[in-house]
Amino acid sequence: MANSAQKIFLIRHGETEWSRAGKHTGVTDVPLTEQGRRTAQLLQPVLAREQFALVLSSPLQRARDTCELVGLRKFAAVEPDLIEWNYGEYEGLTTKQIQSARPGWSVFHHGCPGGETPQEVAARADRVLGKVRAADGDVALFAHGHILRVLAARWIDQPASFGEHLLLDTATLNVLGYYYDTPALKIWNAPIR
Repeated sequence: MANSAQKIFLIRHGETEWSRAGKHTGVTDVPLTEQGRRTAQLLQPVLAREQFALVLSSPLQRARDTCELVGLRKFAAVEPDLIEWNYGEYEGLTTKQIQSARPGWSVFHHGCPGGETPQEVAARADRVLGKVRAADGDVALFAHGHILRVLAARWIDQPASFGEHLLLDTATLNVLGYYYDTPALKIWNAPIR
């Protein structure tokens, strides 16, 4: 049975040069910009009010740095399944660039040549959710835009493609929880500015 009081905080890393430019940033470890660091720090007082039974971070530096800037790095474990979508041949390209060669393309429906499919990313998200549901209390997850959108979709029992409908800016507040015993989105893409 679900712990209907459990809250899961999803924190997308702060801004990077590539995220600002709209480039698909999977495995390339791009650092936070100064603006990204400042914005991430705004989450610190919000998260300081919480008690976390589990804190997990993507292995990529931009997520780990965001975790550190909000004061939770010392409690965090690196979770390989929280790494961003592997964009393969589309790494570093914008959606507009990709769609100019492949009209109608969407990462959430088509995946990436030489990278991951939506089903592979959903499987990773499901493994993370298994750990989340096993935690005895609230959870904080530090990761990236597309993996977190898929994770939220899977939380509410939707396919990975549903993530397309969940816009997610950098360093925003996002909380998953329950409506009675039904998994729900409590807060989504809320800026802390």
